[in-house]
Amino acid sequence: MAKFIKFEEYDEQAETIPSDLLILPLRNTVAFPFSVLPLSVGIPQSVKLIKEAMNGDHLIGLAAMKDGSIEQPQPGEMYETGTVAKIYHVVESRDNTLQVIVQGLERMRIDHWIETDPFLRARISLAPDIVEPGVELDALQRTLRNLAQEVIALSPNFPDEVGKFLNQIENPRYLTYIVAANSRLDMSQAQQILEMEHLKEKLRSLISHLAHEKEVLSLGQKIQSEAKEEMNKAQRDYYLHEQLKAIQKELGETDETESASSEYMQKIDKANLPEEAHKQAQRELQRLTGMPPQAAEYSIIKTYLDWLLELPWNALSEDQLDINHAREVLDEDHYDLQDVKDRIIEYLGVRKLVRERGMETAPGSDGNESGMMGAILCFVGPPGVGKTSLGQSIARALGRRFTRMSLGGMRDEAEIRGHRRTYIGAMPGRIIQAIKRVGTRNPVFMLDEVDKVGNDWRGDPSSALLEVLDPAQNHAFRDYYLDVDFNLSDVIFITTANQLETIPSPLRDRMEIIRLEGYTEYEKIHIAQKYLVPRQRKINGLREDEIVFSPQALTKIIQEYTREAGVRNLEREIGTICRKSAVRIAAGELPSPEITPEIVREYLKKERFESDLSEPIKIPGIATGLSVTPVGGDILFIEATCMKGKGKLALTGQLGDVMRESAQIAHSYLRSKASELGVDPDLFEKTDVHIHVPAGAIPKDGPSAGVTMLMAMASLFSGRPVRSDVGMTGEVTLRGRILPVGGIKMKVLAAHRAGLTTVLLPKRNERDLEDLPEDIRKAMNFVPIEWTDDALKAALLPEEEQIEIADELDGTGLLRHRRMHWN
Repeated sequence: MAKFIKFEEYDEQAETIPSDLLILPLRNTVAFPFSVLPLSVGIPQSVKLIKEAMNGDHLIGLAAMKDGSIEQPQPGEMYETGTVAKIYHVVESRDNTLQVIVQGLERMRIDHWIETDPFLRARISLAPDIVEPGVELDALQRTLRNLAQEVIALSPNFPDEVGKFLNQIENPRYLTYIVAANSRLDMSQAQQILEMEHLKEKLRSLISHLAHEKEVLSLGQKIQSEAKEEMNKAQRDYYLHEQLKAIQKELGETDETESASSEYMQKIDKANLPEEAHKQAQRELQRLTGMPPQAAEYSIIKTYLDWLLELPWNALSEDQLDINHAREVLDEDHYDLQDVKDRIIEYLGVRKLVRERGMETAPGSDGNESGMMGAILCFVGPPGVGKTSLGQSIARALGRRFTRMSLGGMRDEAEIRGHRRTYIGAMPGRIIQAIKRVGTRNPVFMLDEVDKVGNDWRGDPSSALLEVLDPAQNHAFRDYYLDVDFNLSDVIFITTANQLETIPSPLRDRMEIIRLEGYTEYEKIHIAQKYLVPRQRKINGLREDEIVFSPQALTKIIQEYTREAGVRNLEREIGTICRKSAVRIAAGELPSPEITPEIVREYLKKERFESDLSEPIKIPGIATGLSVTPVGGDILFIEATCMKGKGKLALTGQLGDVMRESAQIAHSYLRSKASELGVDPDLFEKTDVHIHVPAGAIPKDGPSAGVTMLMAMASLFSGRPVRSDVGMTGEVTLRGRILPVGGIKMKVLAAHRAGLTTVLLPKRNERDLEDLPEDIRKAMNFVPIEWTDDALKAALLPEEEQIEIADELDGTGLLRHRRMHWN
């Protein structure tokens, strides 16, 4: 607590204050008038200042620094409002620092700085507070005094004499500065109060601060009182519990804690835990033993011990390394998917040789097989192609147990790593939960929808997966709840995704990508006959002789009811037909067991898709492109039209930036090559072009539609329609070069489903045709294109065919006008 001198002594001293003063900077301290402050001065410049003042009238100015980290502040780095003080006592220490006692005299304001070397000196003017006597001032003074006395009564640091001293103070300025100097004000608050001109403002500010301080002290006393009561209750409970233990001992009974401790001790001995987990279990059991069952943490410790002891620390499934058996299982469950099956067979072959020759590597070493599978498999493809069910087949082929976890929409990192036990309701992450549920340490663990993981303020689950899916790290996976290492290196992790673009690159780098890009019509018929029909027949309680699907019926379902990359909707429609047949059989009817296309139409009602293109292209300005969507390949029509204007290009269809740039490039290239196409170059300056990609509600982006947009505009300006049976893909450059694109297999499958017979694709994509099924390669004609001239020759109808079509459409007057200008 600061000391004070009598108020009456200040008036006489204030009259002798000179206008030029030495200014001592204060670090993290604000000096108030009337207060006595002890200061420790150690900076050489400040030591010289004190010695200079002691040789004179002992008067200095005290000003607070704006930044306490500055050792030697300069003008502008200190507040301009401070306090004139008188030095009363100086003692020099052994370390050459000065211990100084000063008394504040009056508030002052720095007018301007006179010198900064060897110490600070400034021209000052006294700034006494503005005091407006009256009833309001008396009320504020009384309120401040009462609040200060209440705070003193609540605070153990103040003696009772302080409150009595406050009652004797009549001068409002003196009372204000006494309270301000002894209140817990931070530096900014203290400086703000010192700078206030009116005394009433200072009183109001201090009253607000003391009211808050009173609430804090009152709440603190309440908390201490409740804690003391709780402690007394805990001591009483402990005493009674000890008495109960003594009584039970006399009666030959054992209490619940001793029984639970004994049970857990036996479980720990039998569990054969790793060293770290064993120490943690012993530590928690020791805490449990000395705790009454009524304690809140008792059940928390029991739950933790249950998790620790029920995990399969050493339970491993024996791998079935019979390669022929694995082939049979994989072929039995899935048709085609040869890349995946070969990868599993490779793993089995390597694993068998490693085990037989004693070459197994230790977990966490650099060996590829430390994580059993080496790289993590990631199945990427549209929905319904069998990604998830393939994981179950892998587990069955290896003789391992299977578990899965969906990552779709996951945004909380704790879902992977668990919650720390400091949280109420904490539990392990879903990785550890699944391991416990499956009961072995080496299951086949499928992480579905890894491309749909999100992140928010709760963390990024994909970052937590980096450790889980790294064979070099996951031998010591640490769940936040367990807080001990768990070995995941024996788990075969398999992930699935519909697209790779949304998977973070560090996570994608840890995975071996295997693409499943959809089935041909022939493959779907085979899958339906071998897998889907028998399964739906069994689910709906039908015998083999009660329902038989003809190939023509399956073809109708595939072409006209379920246009998709996979077979999920195909199985749904087969199930619908089986249910309707089951209803008739249950009702006593005897329907024909063979399902024909006519019965398909009767059961499934009107067709949802047309088997071929919706209409032949007979007018210029329309081209058929090929695209890739999250659900597989698809075709898209790009339409172009023109009207009188100023050479502008309009784009619609909810196109992304890359696709818009492709349209700009195609338009610019066409203008540069107008003469070669037989088009008047000046026509572009007075013609606006509008390109539209239908299905405008669906966002579209990517460079692969560049050649299709170019063909649509070339057809429009030349008057030659694009061939109806041609689909195309490729990125076009300003030089007219066709660059390679991705997703060739899915695009070709989509073209085949839509009835197209010819596909124009970049020449550098020819190698991708090797991934296509043999029947597709035979059924379709592929034209490799390297320059736009190649595309124009292959896509646009010849001149003679163009004339015939134009003659058919002359009734509109549109093509007559085009031939007149452009042919």
